[in-house]
Amino acid sequence: MAKFRSIIFYVGLAPLTVLFSLIGIAILPLPRPWRYAVITRWSRLTIAWLKLACGLGWRVTGLENIPAAPGVILCKHQSAWETITLQLIFPRQSQVLKKELLHVPFFGWGLASLNPIAIDRKAGTKALRTVLELGAERIKQGWWVLLFPEGTRIPPGEKGRYTQTGAALALAAEAVVVPVAHNAGVFWARNALTKHPGTIEVVIGPPIATAGKSAKAITLEAESWIEAACAALPNTPGA
Repeated sequence: MAKFRSIIFYVGLAPLTVLFSLIGIAILPLPRPWRYAVITRWSRLTIAWLKLACGLGWRVTGLENIPAAPGVILCKHQSAWETITLQLIFPRQSQVLKKELLHVPFFGWGLASLNPIAIDRKAGTKALRTVLELGAERIKQGWWVLLFPEGTRIPPGEKGRYTQTGAALALAAEAVVVPVAHNAGVFWARNALTKHPGTIEVVIGPPIATAGKSAKAITLEAESWIEAACAALPNTPGA
Protein backbone atom coordinates (compact mmCIF):
# COMPACT_ATOMS: atom_id res chain seq x y z
CA MET A 1 0.00 0.00 0.00
CA ALA A 2 2.83 2.44 0.82
CA LYS A 3 4.35 1.86 -2.61
CA PHE A 4 1.02 2.40 -4.35
CA ARG A 5 0.42 5.62 -2.40
CA SER A 6 3.92 6.77 -3.34
CA ILE A 7 3.15 6.27 -7.02
CA ILE A 8 -0.01 8.36 -6.58
CA PHE A 9 2.14 11.04 -4.94
CA TYR A 10 4.47 11.24 -7.93
CA VAL A 11 1.58 11.21 -10.39
CA GLY A 12 0.22 14.30 -8.69
CA LEU A 13 3.64 15.90 -8.20
CA ALA A 14 4.60 15.80 -11.88
CA PRO A 15 2.04 18.30 -13.25
CA LEU A 16 2.53 20.52 -10.19
CA THR A 17 6.27 20.66 -10.85
CA VAL A 18 5.82 21.37 -14.55
CA LEU A 19 3.39 24.19 -13.77
CA PHE A 20 5.67 25.89 -11.26
CA SER A 21 8.75 25.43 -13.43
CA LEU A 22 7.01 27.37 -16.21
CA ILE A 23 5.94 29.99 -13.70
CA GLY A 24 9.52 30.15 -12.45
CA ILE A 25 10.82 30.89 -15.94
CA ALA A 26 8.18 33.55 -16.50
CA ILE A 27 8.99 35.42 -13.28
CA LEU A 28 12.80 35.34 -13.53
CA PRO A 29 12.89 39.11 -14.32
CA LEU A 30 11.13 39.87 -11.00
CA PRO A 31 13.03 40.73 -7.79
CA ARG A 32 14.36 37.75 -5.82
CA PRO A 33 11.97 38.10 -2.85
CA TRP A 34 8.97 38.09 -5.17
CA ARG A 35 10.18 34.99 -7.02
CA TYR A 36 10.88 33.23 -3.75
CA ALA A 37 7.39 33.95 -2.41
CA VAL A 38 5.82 32.49 -5.55
CA ILE A 39 7.95 29.38 -6.01
CA THR A 40 7.86 28.32 -2.35
CA ARG A 41 4.15 27.77 -2.86
CA TRP A 42 5.26 24.67 -4.78
CA SER A 43 6.97 23.49 -1.59
CA ARG A 44 3.85 24.05 0.50
CA LEU A 45 1.64 22.25 -1.99
CA THR A 46 4.12 19.38 -2.36
CA ILE A 47 4.38 18.76 1.38
CA ALA A 48 0.60 19.00 1.77
CA TRP A 49 0.14 16.52 -1.09
CA LEU A 50 2.73 14.21 0.50
CA LYS A 51 0.66 14.13 3.69
CA LEU A 52 -2.55 13.45 1.80
CA ALA A 53 -1.17 10.87 -0.64
CA CYS A 54 1.35 9.04 1.58
CA GLY A 55 0.30 9.86 5.12
CA LEU A 56 3.71 11.41 5.81
CA GLY A 57 3.63 14.46 8.04
CA TRP A 58 6.18 16.35 10.11
CA ARG A 59 6.71 18.02 13.46
CA VAL A 60 9.23 20.68 14.51
CA THR A 61 10.70 21.42 17.91
CA GLY A 62 13.04 24.29 18.68
CA LEU A 63 11.43 27.01 16.58
CA GLU A 64 12.28 29.43 19.37
CA ASN A 65 15.96 28.86 18.52
CA ILE A 66 15.65 30.68 15.19
CA PRO A 67 17.03 34.19 15.76
CA ALA A 68 15.59 37.29 14.11
CA ALA A 69 18.81 38.09 12.24
CA PRO A 70 19.69 35.74 9.35
CA GLY A 71 22.59 33.33 9.59
CA VAL A 72 23.82 29.98 8.33
CA ILE A 73 21.72 26.81 8.56
CA LEU A 74 23.74 23.59 8.86
CA CYS A 75 21.40 20.65 8.36
CA LYS A 76 21.70 16.88 8.28
CA HIS A 77 21.12 15.62 4.73
CA GLN A 78 19.22 12.33 4.37
CA SER A 79 16.65 12.85 1.62
CA ALA A 80 15.02 15.31 -0.74
CA TRP A 81 12.40 16.08 1.91
CA GLU A 82 14.46 18.53 3.95
CA THR A 83 15.49 20.52 0.87
CA ILE A 84 11.80 21.27 0.40
CA THR A 85 10.52 21.59 3.95
CA LEU A 86 13.22 23.84 5.39
CA GLN A 87 11.74 26.55 3.15
CA LEU A 88 8.60 26.30 5.29
CA ILE A 89 10.44 26.39 8.61
CA PHE A 90 13.04 29.16 8.24
CA PRO A 91 12.56 32.63 6.74
CA ARG A 92 13.61 33.16 3.12
CA GLN A 93 16.85 31.40 2.32
CA SER A 94 19.44 30.66 -0.35
CA GLN A 95 20.49 27.04 -0.61
CA VAL A 96 24.01 26.11 -1.61
CA LEU A 97 23.69 23.40 -4.25
CA LYS A 98 25.52 21.83 -7.16
CA LYS A 99 24.92 23.75 -10.37
CA GLU A 100 23.96 20.60 -12.29
CA LEU A 101 20.59 20.65 -10.51
CA LEU A 102 19.66 23.83 -12.36
CA HIS A 103 19.89 21.89 -15.64
CA VAL A 104 17.31 19.27 -14.63
CA PRO A 105 14.27 19.78 -16.89
CA PHE A 106 11.36 21.54 -15.20
CA PHE A 107 12.60 21.00 -11.61
CA GLY A 108 15.83 22.92 -12.19
CA TRP A 109 14.08 25.71 -14.04
CA GLY A 110 11.85 26.40 -11.06
CA LEU A 111 14.77 25.96 -8.69
CA ALA A 112 16.57 28.83 -10.38
CA SER A 113 13.88 31.20 -9.11
CA LEU A 114 14.61 30.28 -5.48
CA ASN A 115 17.77 32.37 -5.33
CA PRO A 116 20.21 29.45 -4.84
CA ILE A 117 23.99 29.65 -4.66
CA ALA A 118 24.98 27.20 -7.39
CA ILE A 119 28.55 25.90 -7.37
CA ASP A 120 30.76 23.49 -9.27
CA ARG A 121 31.89 21.14 -6.52
CA LYS A 122 34.90 20.14 -8.59
CA ALA A 123 36.15 23.73 -8.65
CA GLY A 124 37.75 23.52 -5.20
CA THR A 125 38.81 26.90 -3.83
CA LYS A 126 36.83 28.72 -6.52
CA ALA A 127 33.64 27.07 -5.30
CA LEU A 128 34.50 27.99 -1.71
CA ARG A 129 35.11 31.60 -2.74
CA THR A 130 31.74 31.67 -4.50
CA VAL A 131 29.96 30.47 -1.36
CA LEU A 132 31.77 32.97 0.86
CA GLU A 133 31.20 35.95 -1.43
CA LEU A 134 27.62 35.28 -2.48
CA GLY A 135 26.66 33.82 0.89
CA ALA A 136 27.88 36.87 2.82
CA GLU A 137 26.05 39.09 0.33
CA ARG A 138 22.80 37.15 0.76
CA ILE A 139 23.00 37.31 4.56
CA LYS A 140 23.64 41.05 4.40
CA GLN A 141 20.52 41.35 2.24
CA GLY A 142 18.44 39.52 4.86
CA TRP A 143 18.54 35.96 3.51
CA TRP A 144 19.47 32.84 5.43
CA VAL A 145 21.96 30.51 3.75
CA LEU A 146 21.34 26.75 3.90
CA LEU A 147 24.18 24.26 3.61
CA PHE A 148 24.33 20.50 4.02
CA PRO A 149 27.83 20.14 5.51
CA GLU A 150 28.16 16.47 4.55
CA GLY A 151 27.67 17.46 0.91
CA THR A 152 25.50 14.49 -0.03
CA ARG A 153 22.63 12.46 1.37
CA ILE A 154 23.67 10.11 4.17
CA PRO A 155 21.52 7.15 5.33
CA PRO A 156 20.04 7.40 8.85
CA GLY A 157 22.49 6.22 11.51
CA GLU A 158 25.53 7.05 9.38
CA LYS A 159 27.75 10.11 9.27
CA GLY A 160 29.64 11.73 6.43
CA ARG A 161 32.58 14.10 6.57
CA TYR A 162 31.54 17.57 7.66
CA THR A 163 33.09 20.37 5.63
CA GLN A 164 33.97 23.73 7.18
CA THR A 165 32.40 25.83 4.41
CA GLY A 166 29.31 26.81 6.37
CA ALA A 167 31.33 27.80 9.41
CA ALA A 168 33.71 29.83 7.26
CA LEU A 169 30.75 31.65 5.73
CA ALA A 170 29.29 32.41 9.16
CA LEU A 171 32.63 33.87 10.23
CA ALA A 172 32.92 35.95 7.07
CA ALA A 173 29.38 37.27 7.50
CA GLU A 174 29.68 37.68 11.28
CA ALA A 175 26.58 35.54 11.65
CA VAL A 176 25.46 32.63 13.81
CA VAL A 177 25.15 29.00 12.81
CA VAL A 178 21.88 27.18 13.51
CA PRO A 179 22.18 23.36 13.49
CA VAL A 180 19.24 21.22 12.35
CA ALA A 181 18.66 17.50 12.92
CA HIS A 182 15.87 15.29 11.55
CA ASN A 183 15.02 11.71 10.60
CA ALA A 184 13.51 12.26 7.14
CA GLY A 185 15.64 9.48 5.64
CA VAL A 186 13.76 6.92 7.73
CA PHE A 187 10.58 7.69 5.80
CA TRP A 188 11.91 9.09 2.51
CA ALA A 189 15.14 7.27 1.72
CA ARG A 190 17.61 8.31 -0.95
CA ASN A 191 16.59 7.12 -4.43
CA ALA A 192 13.70 5.11 -2.96
CA LEU A 193 10.27 5.14 -4.56
CA THR A 194 8.34 4.29 -1.40
CA LYS A 195 7.48 7.01 1.09
CA HIS A 196 6.51 5.47 4.44
CA PRO A 197 3.65 6.98 6.46
CA GLY A 198 4.42 8.57 9.80
CA THR A 199 5.78 11.78 11.25
CA ILE A 200 9.20 13.19 10.43
CA GLU A 201 10.81 14.84 13.44
CA VAL A 202 12.81 18.05 12.93
CA VAL A 203 14.85 19.54 15.77
CA ILE A 204 16.35 23.02 15.58
CA GLY A 205 19.30 23.53 17.87
CA PRO A 206 20.41 26.63 19.78
CA PRO A 207 22.32 29.16 17.66
CA ILE A 208 26.08 28.71 17.74
CA ALA A 209 27.97 31.97 18.21
CA THR A 210 30.95 32.24 15.89
CA ALA A 211 32.90 35.29 17.12
CA GLY A 212 36.39 34.41 18.29
CA LYS A 213 36.16 30.79 17.11
CA SER A 214 37.83 28.95 14.25
CA ALA A 215 35.85 27.39 11.41
CA LYS A 216 37.02 23.99 12.60
CA ALA A 217 35.76 24.57 16.15
CA ILE A 218 32.38 25.84 14.90
CA THR A 219 32.00 22.85 12.59
CA LEU A 220 32.85 20.38 15.35
CA GLU A 221 30.33 22.02 17.67
CA ALA A 222 27.59 21.85 15.04
CA GLU A 223 28.51 18.29 14.06
CA SER A 224 28.44 17.11 17.66
CA TRP A 225 25.00 18.59 18.27
CA ILE A 226 23.50 17.38 14.98
CA GLU A 227 24.74 13.81 15.32
CA ALA A 228 23.63 13.50 18.96
CA ALA A 229 20.20 14.93 18.14
CA CYS A 230 19.77 12.61 15.14
CA ALA A 231 20.77 9.59 17.25
CA ALA A 232 17.96 10.40 19.69
CA LEU A 233 15.27 10.38 16.98
CA PRO A 234 13.25 7.29 15.91
CA ASN A 235 15.11 5.30 13.23
CA THR A 236 12.27 3.12 11.95
CA PRO A 237 8.96 4.27 10.39
CA GLY A 238 6.83 2.57 13.03
CA ALA A 239 8.85 3.74 16.04
